[in-house]
Amino acid sequence: MKKVVIKKEDLKHNINAIKEYAKTEGEKVTIIAVVKANGYGMGIVEYTNFLIDNGVEFFAVATLEEALTLRKAGIKEKILMLSSTAIKEEVEQLVENNIIITLGSQEDIKIAEEVGSSKNKEIKAHLKIDTGFGRYGFIYTEPEKIVQAVENLKNIKIEGVYTHFSLAFYEKSKYTQTQFDRFIKVIEVLKLNNIELGMLHVCNSSAFIRFPMMHLNAVRVGSAFTGKLPFKEKLGLKPIGNLKAKVTEVKTLPKGFNVSYSNAYTTTRETKVAIIPCGYIDGVNMVKGEDMFRNVDKLRRLVGAIKGIFKKEAIYVKINGENCKVLGKVGTFHVTVDITGKDVKIGDTATFTTGVININPNIRREYI
Repeated sequence: MKKVVIKKEDLKHNINAIKEYAKTEGEKVTIIAVVKANGYGMGIVEYTNFLIDNGVEFFAVATLEEALTLRKAGIKEKILMLSSTAIKEEVEQLVENNIIITLGSQEDIKIAEEVGSSKNKEIKAHLKIDTGFGRYGFIYTEPEKIVQAVENLKNIKIEGVYTHFSLAFYEKSKYTQTQFDRFIKVIEVLKLNNIELGMLHVCNSSAFIRFPMMHLNAVRVGSAFTGKLPFKEKLGLKPIGNLKAKVTEVKTLPKGFNVSYSNAYTTTRETKVAIIPCGYIDGVNMVKGEDMFRNVDKLRRLVGAIKGIFKKEAIYVKINGENCKVLGKVGTFHVTVDITGKDVKIGDTATFTTGVININPNIRREYI
């Protein structure tokens, strides 16, 4: 049986390291733990409860379904819905379940006011400012319109204002500073017009680590808890979670035998192999599609492809403490690995080091 194993001590280590770093000149900064995408692959309910047990009290999700899953599991802590919506039925469900909503347009506010009025309830909300991401939020170039939209709210209480960075994983990103400056200018206009702001947060995990001067009084931390970031970080975070499965077949292939789809690999000698029931469907060797189309991005991909011709790359699985090379292409449900000269038998455990966020959410998560 397949399972994702998460080491509690390693996760606790990451939580403590992040909490210690979440300080601005000695003052405590509120950590908003982002638990989207099934808790970054760690099981949204189990993961959220573990964070609660370790002192985290504020959470954020990306979808209505995620918010409702947490509430149905009995989680009563603060939850912020990061995606704004002007769909009345969705706003009603969010409000009924005491979810803090995001407001990013006049349409959002109009619907939220209607819902608040009909339910005779004050709705908690954060304002989203689009400082150059092009997704949810009021455009930063129109601060006067933001003021007009929020200065006479009757059924909405603004408890926070935030934005989202697009290039924070780059250490020397001028654009991140530009986005930050745009946000601060909007905040200044709101303050001048006596708009209650609540907490201010701009940092995602990358910005949280790279730009501590931008912590303000709250930060949104997601992938950093998993220890998986697109750069070398300085907090000493530990990778969290591994996919494990049992070896289901062992056999010996003759020399010159093809392995997997497209005959991508042919044995050069008699080869002992193990079959493991994990594949793309489980997140093994999942690769994101190329969705950046600037000429510089195309050039980088071309250079990478050329380098790949001369670089011997391989996927490895650990069995009984030894690395075993995956032969041929990864299948939908299985991989074939070379165990020649190794003492591997049916029932032994194979460990994949794939990122947990890509692992099939239907696979059981086990905290040890």
